[in-house]
Amino acid sequence: LAVLLQDKGDLDGAEPLYRRALEIEEAALGSDHPSTGSSVNNLASLLRAKGDLDGAEPLCRRAVEIREAALGPDHPDTGTSVNNLAGLLYAKGDLDGAEPLYRRALEIDEAALGPDHPS
Repeated sequence: LAVLLQDKGDLDGAEPLYRRALEIEEAALGSDHPSTGSSVNNLASLLRAKGDLDGAEPLCRRAVEIREAALGPDHPDTGTSVNNLAGLLYAKGDLDGAEPLYRRALEIDEAALGPDHPS
């Protein structure tokens, strides 16, 4: 439902649902489970869409940490979280912080999917 509301543009309606999903996953699966990382990432994306870049940043960093620990530093999902963090830093104007993360995300994608993959 949170995704639907977000897609409809109801960001304020989606936020408590994303937060509740995260609470449930943390309680059921633990704070370091890959699914929890996905929920953290989803909430970060919503906050970014709402313009709350400062609120989204620690969540983006946490998603990277969870996915690195649970899936490994070279997993495509880790690369997605690294790319999301890079995009957030770019949006905040931190180009020096974003560049190495974009490069890392590209390396992960190319290693996992090949250099000619459309992603």
